[in-house]
Amino acid sequence: MTEQSTSPPIMEARPLHPLHQIAETPTHKLLLKQWLKEEELILNRISLKETQIDSVRREITQLHVFFFLFHSIALLLLFNASSLASGYLCKRSWIPSVCSLLCSLGIIWAVRYKTDVECLLEKLLDREKEDGKLLAKCVEELKKKGLEFDLLKEVDALRRAKSLRVEAKVVRKWSARDFVTLFFFTVSCLVLGLTRIILCS
Repeated sequence: MTEQSTSPPIMEARPLHPLHQIAETPTHKLLLKQWLKEEELILNRISLKETQIDSVRREITQLHVFFFLFHSIALLLLFNASSLASGYLCKRSWIPSVCSLLCSLGIIWAVRYKTDVECLLEKLLDREKEDGKLLAKCVEELKKKGLEFDLLKEVDALRRAKSLRVEAKVVRKWSARDFVTLFFFTVSCLVLGLTRIILCS
């Protein structure tokens, strides 16, 4: 009889799965719901930022096309006009030159502004993706640990990770945007020279 009482029980109570533990604890359950909702919001914001970046890139491409289209049409019109009255047009060649220069500078400024907007949106997108990774890591830890998940410690760690995030300040160098601006400015100067040659030759 004593042997039966000392023998270990065959069926031991298995610990609950972490997700069952979370379901039975209101604080953990609420936190998981909040984090999952926040994850969804971050994904929506990422999607919105990607759409905005695509839209800005399309606008930049349109400005590039407009720049070359404008100068091509302007040079063709000037070439046709020069064959009619070259002497008279040569004296007034400064008018199309000034118009061409102003339009060129306007388009260059617009391209530069749009590329700055694109750069800012890319930084915001990277930040959102980083936030998403941090949150996904915390959600995974919560699902894995269940009641062992220390709410105060882990939530505080998440807040600190977000607040202490430091953006690496890269030393300013020549970028692709600077080369594009320089290229457009060079083309604008060439167009000014061509305008003078067409009207005065």
